Amino acid sequence: MENSQLARDGGTPVRTEPLPSVMNASGRRFGDDEVKAVERVLRSGMLSATWGTEVPALELEFASLLGAGHAVACSSGTAALHLAVAAVNPDPGDEIITTPISDMGTVFPILMQNAVPVFADVDPITGNLTPETVAAAITPRTKAVIVVHLFGKPAAVRELRALCDQHGILLIEDCAQAYLAPVGDTYVGRIGHIGCFSLQQTKHISAGDGGLAVTDDAQRARRMRLFADKGWPRDTDERTYLFLALNYRMTELVASVTRAQLNRLRGVVQDRRTAALRATAGIADLAGVTAPPDGQDHVYWQYPLIISEAAGDMREWAAALTAEGIPANGGYLTSPLYAAPAVRERITYGQSGFPLRDVSYPVGLCPNAEELIDRKLLVLAWNENYTESDVDDIVAAIRKVHNALSRKAS
Repeated sequence: MENSQLARDGGTPVRTEPLPSVMNASGRRFGDDEVKAVERVLRSGMLSATWGTEVPALELEFASLLGAGHAVACSSGTAALHLAVAAVNPDPGDEIITTPISDMGTVFPILMQNAVPVFADVDPITGNLTPETVAAAITPRTKAVIVVHLFGKPAAVRELRALCDQHGILLIEDCAQAYLAPVGDTYVGRIGHIGCFSLQQTKHISAGDGGLAVTDDAQRARRMRLFADKGWPRDTDERTYLFLALNYRMTELVASVTRAQLNRLRGVVQDRRTAALRATAGIADLAGVTAPPDGQDHVYWQYPLIISEAAGDMREWAAALTAEGIPANGGYLTSPLYAAPAVRERITYGQSGFPLRDVSYPVGLCPNAEELIDRKLLVLAWNENYTESDVDDIVAAIRKVHNALSRKAS
């Protein structure tokens, strides 16, 4: 086979030119509309949402896009999740169930509100929470569930909503990786009580950082809006502070860029899907390699593969693909979120360990999640600006590595 020797072993790499990347302009869709938006705000002299017009306009436009009753803008995706947890209003020691595979921004808002994160296991292919694992984790202290639509694949969110309704608890959707991922005739973020989105650099659309939370409940929307502004009810004449809260306000500059980005969102999602489906078709015959399951609902924030033992060592795959010019990350995380020092070693408030003093997160807590991270999950960066030629190089590299490492494994 021509060029069969792996690049890491001295062979010629499949690709030497870097793929489009969200880390620079090659993989982002910023243009004149964003430049004009920033100039508009700067020339207005008003950069604060407290008195500006961009943030309220963005909230209306985003709510309309998703068909939500309310949208609340804030400073980051983590902040959006913190707003959602604040809307749940847990008592200290109450429990919120979530996933061990995500960014820590999914978990820290729970701890910041003095609630206890409870980790449920995930589906062994998608890495998403399942109704069965969540049901097994519910206790009398459970107040909410935070489900993540990992890598852009919707979780079984309708079933999770039914489960939460049955137990009288709230469902929060972390949609940071899943803009416009369809669930029947609607989108992720619209099935749960609150949906949270991120505008961080690497997401489908970006303003550098920023967040949005959507809900149909006017009281929850008001509480989130207050929590993002120190509990200050600016819709009244009274300068007072209604409850303990922070400043998570979005700026007018961020909102203006986001408004321009919203106009690009459908195209970004469609182009990511088109590229991903081409890749999946190109590797469909590879034994031991499972492409992302897609019921016409995956929006491909990244492109995850499941590598079986027969196909070779997942981390060796990651190193080999990266050497071929196709960046790959074995495991996505170093360890499940509950193994991070802040959680497992209870490094929280001073030396108190609160609210985790009586909680432990042992090895083996979520076996599927641990196996994905340790042995099976291989994540490739994905991008709306990939050309067909780019995707063909990705496929060629995957096939080359499979040919070398699966033979070695056998």
